[in-house]
Amino acid sequence: MLPADMVGGPSATRAANLEYTNEALTTFQKRVDAVLKDLDSSAGSPTKVSAQSINKSSLHSGAGDFPEAEQLYTQYNAVHTNLVTLSKTLTLQIEAISIAVQGAHRGFGNLEEEQRQRFWAIQTEISKLQDTGSKPTNHANKPGY
Repeated sequence: MLPADMVGGPSATRAANLEYTNEALTTFQKRVDAVLKDLDSSAGSPTKVSAQSINKSSLHSGAGDFPEAEQLYTQYNAVHTNLVTLSKTLTLQIEAISIAVQGAHRGFGNLEEEQRQRFWAIQTEISKLQDTGSKPTNHANKPGY
């Protein structure tokens, strides 16, 4: 059973602790924008993560059968793909939060049409990335599983 102050909406305690002044939203927006800027310039940016790939020939010369190298290459690429997706998703979510904070600050009806369209484009792109990343991998027929 839920506590009485949680039934019917936000509790009085949570409402009292929620700061939603223009100054608080502006400060939060600046912090989100700074995080986005830091991420874009870091080694974790989607561009830099996706550039860190290896060629199959880096693991073996192709002469002779070396299944371990093939498995290592396959696993590396799977992890790399997931990291690229994670980095892209994180960047997009931070950008969406920045737009949402502006909407909360000024009112969503007062956002520029371009910002509203970008917000929904981000949501669509995140959904596609998550759908691609959530496809189950069948390891049943692979050695070592």
